[in-house]
Amino acid sequence: MASQLLGLAEESGPSPGESGLAVNPFDGLPFSSRYYELLEQRRALPIWAARFIFLEQLESSPSGVVLVSGEPGSGKSTQIPQWCAEFVLARGFQKGQVTVTQPYPLAALSLALRVADEMDLTLGHEVGYSIPQEDCTGPDTLLRFCWDRLLLQEVASTRGTGAWDVLVLDEAQERSVASDLLQGLLRDAKLGNLPGDPRVIVVTDPALEPKLQAFWGNPPIVHVPRGPGECPTPIYRDSVPTDRVEAACQAVLELCQQEAPGDVLVYLPSEEEISLCCESLSREAGHLALQRPPPQVLPLHPGHGQAIQAVYQDIDSGARKVVVTHWLADFSFSLPSIRHVIDSGLELRSVYNPQIRAESQVLRPISRCQAEARRLRARGVPPGSCFCLYPKSFLELEAPPLPQPRVCEENLSPLLLLLKRRQIAEPGECHFLDRPAPEALMQALEDLDYLAALDDDGDLSDLGVILSEFPLPPELAKALLASCEFDCVDEMLTLAAMLTAAPGFTSPPLCAEEAALRRALEHADGDHSSLIQVYEAFIQSGADKAWCQARGLNWTALCQAHKLRGELLELMQRIELPLSQPAFGSEQNRRDLQKALVSGYFLKPPFLSSTVCFSLTYSFNIFAFQ
Repeated sequence: MASQLLGLAEESGPSPGESGLAVNPFDGLPFSSRYYELLEQRRALPIWAARFIFLEQLESSPSGVVLVSGEPGSGKSTQIPQWCAEFVLARGFQKGQVTVTQPYPLAALSLALRVADEMDLTLGHEVGYSIPQEDCTGPDTLLRFCWDRLLLQEVASTRGTGAWDVLVLDEAQERSVASDLLQGLLRDAKLGNLPGDPRVIVVTDPALEPKLQAFWGNPPIVHVPRGPGECPTPIYRDSVPTDRVEAACQAVLELCQQEAPGDVLVYLPSEEEISLCCESLSREAGHLALQRPPPQVLPLHPGHGQAIQAVYQDIDSGARKVVVTHWLADFSFSLPSIRHVIDSGLELRSVYNPQIRAESQVLRPISRCQAEARRLRARGVPPGSCFCLYPKSFLELEAPPLPQPRVCEENLSPLLLLLKRRQIAEPGECHFLDRPAPEALMQALEDLDYLAALDDDGDLSDLGVILSEFPLPPELAKALLASCEFDCVDEMLTLAAMLTAAPGFTSPPLCAEEAALRRALEHADGDHSSLIQVYEAFIQSGADKAWCQARGLNWTALCQAHKLRGELLELMQRIELPLSQPAFGSEQNRRDLQKALVSGYFLKPPFLSSTVCFSLTYSFNIFAFQ
């Protein structure tokens, strides 16, 4: 089988001069000249040396599981899915499908675009993607990239393991909740007992390889060789800077003045600092006396939406690219043109505290595995540079060896709701790479019981089944269902979408005019009503991007909220739940909306400080009662 696979177009295809005779086996059309240009780049990737070994292991693995271990930038995420598609095609599966999971929706979208280009196929046909509020697949889709949480929801809604023949769990070292749970469910399912002889490929960084090997029972491992070039020796600061953004900007400007070749990748902890850094660099770079055009500054974070694809586009003017990002690009989004890395050594993560039933933003050191992955971004011949905005002892003394498992840091109520839907009565019946704390599991079960999502036997109640249908936290889904009783469905749909999407405000107002325009959107009833008012004004503006920019609003986030609201409305109509007419602004609607919110968030009561009364009503924000 492996030799048969190697006979496919990518290994033994004709030369570009014969491209008129060569036919793409996936769509039956002749290969384009761009296919051969990209094929040469693909053959230069480190992963290509392991191609034959991977295909052999994929065919002969006794358990149906193959581990692939390699460093970031080796080509794992783009090449392995294509080889799996060849494997399915060579087996003659007319309806077979390869599903590739990613821990971040934007990574799934970006990879689908790149792989469709490399395979010379049309996105949305043979190659597609599934991310929140966007499904770009069709009946002929053979290779699908998707957010791992979406696949987990699909698996929870079916008796089997999903509609796939080969499943690639990519970036396992990110330790997302969905990725860890999918591995536990698949291990318990015992692939050899499933129809169709399915295959599972787990792709990881070498740092997590021993743990995954033990978890899966010593499956075959494909080691990706190191790529050419040397890694730079990190340059550490004597102390941590008081202003990370200013220190990062200064380091970038010094690189630009030195005219050092190559693009720059800057790691900062949060999206807010990324925005501030981009604004500062864009302002200061224009004043530099450079032989080349000023650098193009590009943000890379989830709140920027599909606009992040700009980091892959070539710049005709020859200007340097400065990409400013955070933990999103630790392992995903490999950029071959990067030669310089500036690392803050910190990340801002949301960590759930079960004792107070609320999340908080925690600024903490990255792991040593992440630090090494960032340094590898600057590998080359000759090596680039890696500037660390912290002393060497900072990581040695404070950083953990691996990223923290998200299953130990998130609210487990949504996770247990999915397990109950899979008819796994007790969390102990599911294997975890790292088991959550018992008190966190018990608190999550108590919360579901208080929400009436469980019956007297501990199984899902009828209400719990409906709650599990919504792509929302259980508390917010319960508030949305309660709005049917209190006749405020229209307003609660808007609020649920706004709370779930990315933050609608980009940064504090930059000028008095912007502050005045933003104040006009505030509502006297507090933040919840203000979010509804912002959304309605956005819709009335015709979803105008300039209107959002003038008020410091995140156009991408508001568009996401609009799509999510439509998705929630469609779901309620499918379940045949009662709807209500808009009544925002009336006194009765104000009280009804408060009742609906309390129906879902009664476990998060107000607490009184010396000056104001607050309520922890949602994960990322603290809303004040007026």
